[in-house]
Amino acid sequence: MKSEASTPLPEAQPPALVTPTPWDDLRRFTAARIALGRAGCSLPTAQHLAFQLAHAQARDAVHLPLDTIGVAAALQDLGLPTLLLHSQALDRAQYLQRPDLGRRLDAASLQTMAHWQAQHLLPEVPAANRSQPATPQLRDPDQPELGRFDLALVVVDGLSALAIHQNAAPLISAILALFKADATQTWQVAPVAVVEQGRVAIGDEIGAQLRADIVVLLIGERPGLSSPDSLGLYITWAPQVGQHDAQRNCISNVRPAGLSIDAAARTLHQLLTQARLHQLTGVGLKDDVDYLALEDGVLPDGSIAAPQASERLATYGIYPLPTRGGVVSNELIDRLQDSEDL
Repeated sequence: MKSEASTPLPEAQPPALVTPTPWDDLRRFTAARIALGRAGCSLPTAQHLAFQLAHAQARDAVHLPLDTIGVAAALQDLGLPTLLLHSQALDRAQYLQRPDLGRRLDAASLQTMAHWQAQHLLPEVPAANRSQPATPQLRDPDQPELGRFDLALVVVDGLSALAIHQNAAPLISAILALFKADATQTWQVAPVAVVEQGRVAIGDEIGAQLRADIVVLLIGERPGLSSPDSLGLYITWAPQVGQHDAQRNCISNVRPAGLSIDAAARTLHQLLTQARLHQLTGVGLKDDVDYLALEDGVLPDGSIAAPQASERLATYGIYPLPTRGGVVSNELIDRLQDSEDL
């Protein structure tokens, strides 16, 4: 009697080197480091190396010198004259250790500004002698550039010169195109200041020196571990030394993997239009731009429909969970406390 052949057992598979996480699918919504898996109780080697690379890129972005000549040349190609300036921070080490020095111009830059003013602007009348509001006069009515400017653009390295190198000129080109296409208003733009070792508040001093109604400061933002090239825009009405952040509007995360140049330029254009209309910026001026409509163009009737909150958040890669239950208000809390004698 023949014995039946035994069925061969399947070969044992080696255990996976990386244990996946149950939320891998969420990674498509964000560049943040989530769902990285694990190798035993440690981070997988590939993810560890990727983290080290991102950290090195962030450090390089902070210490990369600003190419002032290259940035100025790119702006001049757009037809914009430039002023090359420097903060009171002597070098990168002092800039990082003394934020206050990055907020003011150094002596040489003040001389550069004074020389430019002497050539292009009439001296301001002392306040005691003014019979009209403080508005500089024009030397020649046919040369409006000699008077007060509607807008000053300030380009600052901040904490990422890489962000300036990659995004500043394209963003300025986009906003100039929107100015040109807008038949309802005109913008007299001052020479663009390109500043080394600067922080946000330095735009106030420059805007005041240029006698601009609004200053827009483009600055390299603090690099994250996935965004060494992020550009920030700060908009300030009636710039003067000593203004605080509540008096500004901010557009952040302008970069190819964040808010696009086109969307940022259109947001900036609307904020500038509203700032000029209401003569203010900051907490009193809200950003009501519909980013989805801006990507697709205006509606047939010329208006821009307000998006749903979830749609606006989705522009930034944020997809909130659906709401459940009622809204907890202060009135409801007080009523519950009264009912419980709390």
